[in-house]
Amino acid sequence: MKPTLLILAAGMGSRYGGLKQLDQLGPHGETIMDYSVNDAMAAGFGKVVFVIRKHMEEDFKRYILSKYEHKIAVDYVFQELDMLPDGVTLNPDRVKPYGTGHAVLVAKDAIKEPFAVINADDFYGRDAFMTMGRFLTKEENMASHHYAMVGYQLNKTLSEFGTVSRGICETNDRHELTAITEMTKIRRYDDGIKNVADNGEVTLLGETTPVSMNFWGFMPNIFNLMEKMFVDFMKENNDNPKSEFFIPLVVNYLISSKTATIQVLESDAEWFGVTYQEDRPSVVEKLKSVKY
Repeated sequence: MKPTLLILAAGMGSRYGGLKQLDQLGPHGETIMDYSVNDAMAAGFGKVVFVIRKHMEEDFKRYILSKYEHKIAVDYVFQELDMLPDGVTLNPDRVKPYGTGHAVLVAKDAIKEPFAVINADDFYGRDAFMTMGRFLTKEENMASHHYAMVGYQLNKTLSEFGTVSRGICETNDRHELTAITEMTKIRRYDDGIKNVADNGEVTLLGETTPVSMNFWGFMPNIFNLMEKMFVDFMKENNDNPKSEFFIPLVVNYLISSKTATIQVLESDAEWFGVTYQEDRPSVVEKLKSVKY
């Protein structure tokens, strides 16, 4: 069974200043998604599913889906505010969807096979897709609650132009994830890499600290687990219009409850992305040397 690639492309790119999912960064007008889909096909993936917003549909049909429909099976699903489980009501003060966990959940009816999850605007590298593809096609993993993520070194994932959000990972001697902490204000200072939280709390982070860049590998049985969690999350957090149902929130619960294990996969691939508009020239230069 060939795995599916789920691409989270519903983000608005507010810090970047536009729909960076459609930004043509490659030497021949390629988007970062083009590289990801190409690498996934090389790694044996059989289908791609995009998560988008409804207002982006026509642009996606014209500029993205038309590129792939004769190369690989493609589908797309919408992530909207009102896409909620039965019995859950929308907070009227809410202005955007509920985060990456919710984005995965809206793809439930479109994916029936092992699948990887990535961000649309991050470059992960072919070796990362090869590594994940091997994990997802191992027969012993397919019916289990044994999932995976690709780990990257923190110092190789920063931006020179502002703070970044990263999932800070802790692992055991079996290279399994034991905890992941989402930190949203990480940047390099003169005396090291730090996260400075909104409340002023400072966390000093190691240069090679393993981080999640939202490259996950799941079996389809994750959807039922996530749906139950999302219902509980909404009941507990619906009075907060800015609450986020992040993938790391799901993963931490699965680990702490011993419902699942998360293998941290090592890869030689280089990650880079365009968090800010100022990151663009560096990414354009790097893509000139990437095989496509």
